[in-house]
Order: sequence, then C-alpha cells, then structure tokens
Amino acid sequence: MSSTTSFKAMKTLIIPRRLLTQFCHGESGAWRQMSQAAMSTSGDGGEDDVLLERINNVGVITLNRPKALNALNLPMIRKIYPTLKEWENDPTTAMVIIKGAGDKAFCAGGDIKDVAVASKTGDPLCRQFFYEEYILNSATGMCPVPYLALIDGFTMGGGVGLSVHGHFRVATERTMFAMPETAIGLFPDVGGGYFLPRLPGNLGMYLALTGFRLKGIDVLKAGVATHYIDSKKIGDLERVLLSLERPTKVDVDNILDEFQPDVVDGHTFVLQPHLEQIDGTFGARTVEGIVENLKHDNTDWSEKQLKTLGRMSPTSMKITHRQIRAGRKMTLQQVLNMEYRLSQRCMEGNDFYEGVRALLIDKDNTPQWKPSTLEEVSDETLDHYFSPLDQSRELIL
Repeated sequence: MSSTTSFKAMKTLIIPRRLLTQFCHGESGAWRQMSQAAMSTSGDGGEDDVLLERINNVGVITLNRPKALNALNLPMIRKIYPTLKEWENDPTTAMVIIKGAGDKAFCAGGDIKDVAVASKTGDPLCRQFFYEEYILNSATGMCPVPYLALIDGFTMGGGVGLSVHGHFRVATERTMFAMPETAIGLFPDVGGGYFLPRLPGNLGMYLALTGFRLKGIDVLKAGVATHYIDSKKIGDLERVLLSLERPTKVDVDNILDEFQPDVVDGHTFVLQPHLEQIDGTFGARTVEGIVENLKHDNTDWSEKQLKTLGRMSPTSMKITHRQIRAGRKMTLQQVLNMEYRLSQRCMEGNDFYEGVRALLIDKDNTPQWKPSTLEEVSDETLDHYFSPLDQSRELIL
C-alpha cells in the first residue's frame, strides 16, 4: 500500500508555488447513504454511467451517476478495466485520475441489493460482480503510472476498492469513509484484508468490525488517504495535474503537498483519545476476546462499542477478524483471492441476504442472524468459509 511517508522520503523535485498558481484562477448509519445508491441502481448500465477520457497524457475516469451516489455496477467495471489496461500499455500515458461526478460522492459502494437477490436466485451476477470487481481492484494496485483518486464525498465499499490501492488518495472536507459490511452479513472486501491491517496499531480491525465512519481530515490522519485538500481547490488541482507532461510519483506528491492546507497539521484525529483503548481491546486473538476486553474496559466508549458489535452479524465478525489477521502477511493479490472465496461462501449462507433485506429492502432494521451468537459460529464453519472453491471457480491473480 502506498504511503505519503515513503514518497516524501524520495523527494528530489520541488514544485515552485508559481507553477501551481499559474493554473489556479478564475451517523444515522453509513448504510443509509449506501442504500440510496443500491436502491437506485438496479439494471443501470447506461452509456454515460462512467466517462473515460484521455486529456493530454492523462487518463481520466469519472464515475457518472451522481443521483445514485456514483454506485459501482458490473457494466461500469466492464468499461473501466479494459480502458485502464489500454492506458497502462500506452507508453504515452503519464497518469490516471479517477473521480466521481457531483459533490456528494466519489463512490458510495456497489449494487449490493442486486447481488444479494442474485445469490438467492442463482443469477451469475453474484459470481461475476465480485470476480470482475476484484480483478479491477488488483489492477488499480498494480498500475505502473501514478494513479490518483479524488475521494471527495462518500467513499464506501466498492468506492474504497477503486481508490485505496492506488498511489494517491486525496480527501476533502466532504469525504466520508466507511467499511460497514459486517452490518449486512458480509465482510470488508475489495482488498480490505490488505489495507486495513496496515493501518496503525489495531485501527484497521476496529474500523472493519464496527464500520466506524471517518470524515474529512480524519481520513488522512487514519492513513486511508494520502493527502487532503479543500474541495473548492479540486478544479485547480486537476488543471495543474493535467498540464504536466511526464509527472513522476514524486512530482505528484509535491504538488499535492502544495495544495494541502496548514489546518491539517493542527488537527487532532477524532479517534486519538481512544487509540490506546483500540489497541488494547481490538488486538485480541478472537472476537469473543475483543468483547471481553470491552466489558473489562467498562467505560462509556467501550459500552458504545459493545452496542455496535451487538448489531453486527456474528458470522461476519468472525470472518472479518480472521481475514484481517491473515491479510497482514499477504500480498494484495493473495488477499483478493481469499476474499473471492469468502464472497462466494457468503452468497451460500443466510446472513448476507438477510442483512440486505433488513437494511436495504424491507428496511425494518431487524436482521435475523443465523447463528445469532458468536459462540454458535464454530471454527469448522469458519474454516469452510476460508476453504478453496472448486478449481474452476477460483479467482487466480
């Protein structure tokens, strides 16, 4: 996973501020936002749902479904991936920029409702969506030229997969990041098993299990974003980047630093008062151990976390816990292979469809998890979720 620190250590080129100014003129729940996208995207595969442009030497991807919070569907994936590979193989391509249309979302997730329904009807969408999405996620992580995501607005689920594995993730004051999958019987996929355990301490485990939402500068402070700018400067930043002929990663890093406001340095991370508790409680070897740690902590904060975990799918929490711990020693490609197995096992089980039903379809917010307790989710059940699929069904990256 790219890091601002590593790029700063490589700096050899200073971008004069005059080069920048030359072009600079003129908690109701994360799933509520995601459901707005999921419920309004069914079957949408219009020609303009994603815009793919070549501007000078830069490939520009615009997720163009602002009314659906730029939710990602299979037709969009099938347009983005071949174009990205085409740009990669073109020696004149200097950089790739991906962004969302409108001012509310980069990408609020995927067509979760359709995938859940497909899992019950035998529709191949429940295989094809994850299979092709993860291939695209891998490609963003392997992109040989600077890959920059402007994560302005909601960035969840599939939107995280399109951004977090690239070289640069630029947040704004409107950014809202979350991986709330345990609330619908899934797990933080799209490579979550790779980037989450590489966040400081046990922060990634905390975000994965609770679905805690990070906003604005806190997305940068957590290590999810690499840079932060004011949203009103996005146009100026794009003009500068599009003017460069052959920018290196160091060049792009320096430009982004020039745009980053001074307020970032003085900002206190929203979870800073609880990082010690997070490291102490969420580092347990089992989810049951995390719950016991929180009970022993016996603070207002720990009580809140217990209530949050109490709403999540017990099976999803145990899958997620093992996923994050295993992913610490895996490559991105190995993680995506593992997550594809998990996705298909989740399609076979009860909790994914039940979670989507409760939160996105019937909206009664009372999912009936099976099993309903952590203790009922056996090691044998968990082993099955992580076991290989038939060879013909495996994702190999």
